[in-house]
Amino acid sequence: MGARGSVATTAITGLLALRAGLVRPFGCVTERLEMDHSVLPTWDEIIVGGHDIVSIPLDKRAEHLAESGLIPHSVFTAVASGLRAVDAELRCGYHPVSHTGSLADAAARLAADITEFRDRHELARVIVVNVTSTEPPVPQLPEHLDIDLLTESLNDPQRTVLPPSSVGAYAALTAGCPYVDFTPSPGIKMPALTELARRQGLPYAGADGKTGETLLRTVLAPMFVARALNVRSWAGTNLLGGGDGANLADPEQAKGKLESKARGLASLIGDVTAPLHIDNVPDLAERKIAWDYVSFEGFLGAKMSLQFTWDGYDSALAAPLVLDLTRLVSAAHAKGLSGALSELAFFFKDPLGTDEHRFAEQTRMLADWAAGL
Repeated sequence: MGARGSVATTAITGLLALRAGLVRPFGCVTERLEMDHSVLPTWDEIIVGGHDIVSIPLDKRAEHLAESGLIPHSVFTAVASGLRAVDAELRCGYHPVSHTGSLADAAARLAADITEFRDRHELARVIVVNVTSTEPPVPQLPEHLDIDLLTESLNDPQRTVLPPSSVGAYAALTAGCPYVDFTPSPGIKMPALTELARRQGLPYAGADGKTGETLLRTVLAPMFVARALNVRSWAGTNLLGGGDGANLADPEQAKGKLESKARGLASLIGDVTAPLHIDNVPDLAERKIAWDYVSFEGFLGAKMSLQFTWDGYDSALAAPLVLDLTRLVSAAHAKGLSGALSELAFFFKDPLGTDEHRFAEQTRMLADWAAGL
């Protein structure tokens, strides 16, 4: 879902480059895990399809990313024909403005596309990964809504119950597919949808991929706690370009992302002053810069601070994790696991199924779980 966005395009380009032996698998965690690698699909065994509401061809999107410095031009040239082949597998996504009819109709169309893709390629399974643009939180979603009431609501064109990300999650589950939410959008978080996953015997993972600033926070915050240093405040600023920056320039769109980041930090160091904001800087294009200022207190009340700056290509950090999650969730599905895969918290800012945010503990959880596969 979101197959022509920056993250998806980078992941697809990287997959094709890995198949061709053009690049080394830097950033691919599954390549370094101590586990039985035969349970994971190989790069050659992963076939890509998808949905998007934009129509720009995948190779043109990749060309734009190459011009921004994210994808090497030599790699783009080598895989351009492969990108065009993948683009032929992409279908129109769901958009609430352009769609006519009930949400049930929209979900049925998405599910039918997925099923047709699986059958045509004779695939063992399809893992649906949500990498669409961040949606605003939807606090009015009724927590008590069960599956039967949800289905009834979806069939009523006058009632809009689910945001687009949750329509996609519903479609994935009804098509019998495991689901990964790499965004902070509502997605599968609705209780009726997690219950549907349980009834279908499907695993799911999420939410909100952890790639830069929050990754550092989950490493550094436990250090302050372990050394009994009193964190007085932790301020952060994110500068974004590209589509992500434009999308998150809207305060409502950014709200879910900010809440996801804040929950993780609060769970690690408690209730401290932690202002955080996101600025759109178009000149940065695909780059992302995060600056953090940590004020802390040591022995005898000594006031000290830590500052760090993270400057990188967020899609280049996210894309290998998308490939990792596809492989790991595929292995989990093959093993018959279902429900929230809490052991994959390592990959997320706001992990489903666990409150563990300490990176070292998340790393151990992932290693133990992968070894058990």
